[in-house]
Amino acid sequence: MEAIEAILTRRSTRRYSGEMPERALVEKVIEAGRYAPSGGNNQTTHFIVFSDAETLSDMAGLVCKEFAEMEITEGMYSSLKNSINAAKKGGYKFHYGAPVFIVTANKKGYSNAIADSACALENMMIAANALDMGSCWINQLHWLDENEAVRNFMYKYGLREDETITGGMILGYSEAGEPIREPLERKGNPVTWVEK
Repeated sequence: MEAIEAILTRRSTRRYSGEMPERALVEKVIEAGRYAPSGGNNQTTHFIVFSDAETLSDMAGLVCKEFAEMEITEGMYSSLKNSINAAKKGGYKFHYGAPVFIVTANKKGYSNAIADSACALENMMIAANALDMGSCWINQLHWLDENEAVRNFMYKYGLREDETITGGMILGYSEAGEPIREPLERKGNPVTWVEK
């Protein structure tokens, strides 16, 4: 698959077969993230890769518990509200049962932390599509970055005290087989040309 096709046909996958991708394929996806641009070529994005079902289940339980204890406030981002409401109902699996979850972190106080990680995550999602795997951006750990229980959990798996959780993505094979690749209609993202 050529690059433009991989970009234009990338779609979020939220239903997974549960089949674990070969480690070599996961490593290719991560390598695509490691080669993303970074401010000043700092290369400080930290990739924490979870592929153990028991650990992912423990994480899902913790995230569900912490979201369930949160109150919805005025002006809160709609996806965050949805996560809180789902957690209050119980059994919330924010990672959709995907077999691989890649968390990104970066240096606290670094002004390009989110941008660098976003570039890495996008590279990885495009690579996943090119390798016939599904992926989806996952923000829940970023939203809980200042939560003590979540940070303590993440410290056990490699998060450093001087890092902030910037995002994440899930990875695996679509329940439907190959990823859905029909591009979604663009209804937003306006373009303004400034020409002579």
